Amino acid sequence: MPNIKSAKKRVLVNKTKAARNKSANSALKTAIKKANAAIDTNAADKAAAVAYAVKKIDQAAAKGLLHKNNAARKKSALVTKLNKA
Repeated sequence: MPNIKSAKKRVLVNKTKAARNKSANSALKTAIKKANAAIDTNAADKAAAVAYAVKKIDQAAAKGLLHKNNAARKKSALVTKLNKA
């Protein structure tokens, strides 16, 4: 446990940021899974699901949760899968 005041604050701030990042990562993974499931089942709203997933990927990249190349690769894979279906 830290003794210095600034170190104590860092612990609290890091805990808050970790919770926010975990929530955003979870939402991102859920959106990608739903988009993939919509494409696989040929659902009527598959284009909307992919668009939402792409939005979430862009948001994650903007927040620094994903590297920009990783985000581009995920988006490309989703759109390619959608176009093949």
